[in-house]
Amino acid sequence: MMTIKTKISFFFFSYLITFGIVPCTWAKDIPKPGERPNIIVILADDLGYSDIGCYGGEIQTPNLDRLAKQGLQFTQFYNISRCCPSRASLLTGLYNHDAGIGDMTTPQDSSGYRGYIGRNAVTIAEVLKEAGYHTAMAGKWHVSNTLTQANREEQMKWLNHQAEHPLFSPLDQYPTQRGFEQFYGTIWGVVDYYDPFSLVEGTTPVQSVPKGYYHTDAISDKAVSYIRALSQSDQPFFLYVAQNAPHWPVQALPEDIAKYQDTYKIGWEAIREQRYQKMIQLGLIDSTKTKLSPRYPGEIDWTNNPDSAWDAHAMAVHAAMVDRMDQGIGRILKALEETGELDHTLIVFLSDNGASAESSAGYGPGFDRPGQTRDGQKISYATDKSVLPGPQTTFFSIGQNWANVANTPYRLWKSQSTEGGVHTPMLAFWPNGIQNPGTKTDQVGHVMDFMATFIELAGANYPTSYKGNKITPLQGISLVPVFEGNNSVGHEALFNEHEGSKYVRYQNWKLVQAIPDQQWHLYNLADDRTELNDLAGTYPEKVKQLSAMWNQWAKEHHVLPKPGRKNKKK
Repeated sequence: MMTIKTKISFFFFSYLITFGIVPCTWAKDIPKPGERPNIIVILADDLGYSDIGCYGGEIQTPNLDRLAKQGLQFTQFYNISRCCPSRASLLTGLYNHDAGIGDMTTPQDSSGYRGYIGRNAVTIAEVLKEAGYHTAMAGKWHVSNTLTQANREEQMKWLNHQAEHPLFSPLDQYPTQRGFEQFYGTIWGVVDYYDPFSLVEGTTPVQSVPKGYYHTDAISDKAVSYIRALSQSDQPFFLYVAQNAPHWPVQALPEDIAKYQDTYKIGWEAIREQRYQKMIQLGLIDSTKTKLSPRYPGEIDWTNNPDSAWDAHAMAVHAAMVDRMDQGIGRILKALEETGELDHTLIVFLSDNGASAESSAGYGPGFDRPGQTRDGQKISYATDKSVLPGPQTTFFSIGQNWANVANTPYRLWKSQSTEGGVHTPMLAFWPNGIQNPGTKTDQVGHVMDFMATFIELAGANYPTSYKGNKITPLQGISLVPVFEGNNSVGHEALFNEHEGSKYVRYQNWKLVQAIPDQQWHLYNLADDRTELNDLAGTYPEKVKQLSAMWNQWAKEHHVLPKPGRKNKKK
């Protein structure tokens, strides 16, 4: 039986009352406090499937590797393929269109594309708070409408920290209005890691950051402070740690970059092959069923790459960002150990989508990308690779060649419904709850399953109405049986759509459409995990069956947009 402190100091209780952090009594038949775990969700941003060590990567991630060795490692776990939609689905237990975020955060005249989590949905924080949990969040929100200034000049002043405005999105869409008692982080998505835009504490903009600030560290340190404070209560807590790393711009601390300064000089083909072989050795993949997919047509051979020095350095910065995130996870684990909370804390770790092939340099300043630092230094978006990435004065990305490596062995990347876009590493660590630690599971899971999982563990109730609003029925399925060492019935079928790319997975069949290709392709994932052998011509009736399933799902889940709706990209 788990043990947890059962007394709370008068001082700390007074603190809770003062700040409005009081237990609620919505859930029925709540298990005793000692039976309910603390829950921590750690979400990486644009992390590739094979980036971390326990999934085949060469990046030093000892703390994540520890979670894998002492927990449960999923090999068939799915996200939505893009940041905002994945976060919306994770937080609500619904398909992202039902939660209101079909693509990004720009409001559109369609319920599936309103650009924020709607009032027809509840968040995990809202549900667990009602069940008596304390709730806190550190990191990237990015599930609310982004408020911009009337003209580009004013927008750039705001982005460059030369002007102040009180709100980054409508106030009622902030985390503290959606169940989180405490929040530190960014309301928007893209950040300067040394001086992030849209940074707030609660609902108050943070007007300046201290010297030596690095956002990944700040998120980790805030998470540690929440753990140390909340561990003093006799109530369990839910903590959502949403890192920006390793999303572009690739910016990292020099000492971390130095660890990898020579690692990637052998090139993307060699690193990709090394990762694939390591995945086989780790037992993550069966080489007879999971072949290494061909590189994307048009990708440059390393030996013919005139920018090899720049590209090797860019990937070193990406690795450094992942490394620094892992260091922060180490501090989180240490805080849990020192407060006596580790054994009865469930930690899940995953990525919001596959690695990104975007060329951020091609975007240039605007919308959420500054043109200069706070002290007036110009930020480089040079497309000729004349400036090395890493410092605050650069806004670059790793590009599609390295994204292809990061998503080894799968095809394509972020925003696509192929496995390279929707396949995420997922770790579940819980010393008192995982029955077979150190094992890998082929159980198919999805980000919307966390709500159902946490409800079961917390003894909470998913509501039919909340604050006067009718709530869409829960769509995720609990992963608790998997934690207990059993098979879960799971989803009979899974679906996806993001900006035209879509799939339906039914049993081991997957029908998928990538962009710009508008054709359905059929794969049998039982023996073709990397989607290499298109069977659409061989099984036309299966294509017909699965496409009909997708169309029916789209109609039922607010996916098919109103005529005239156009997808908008940053």
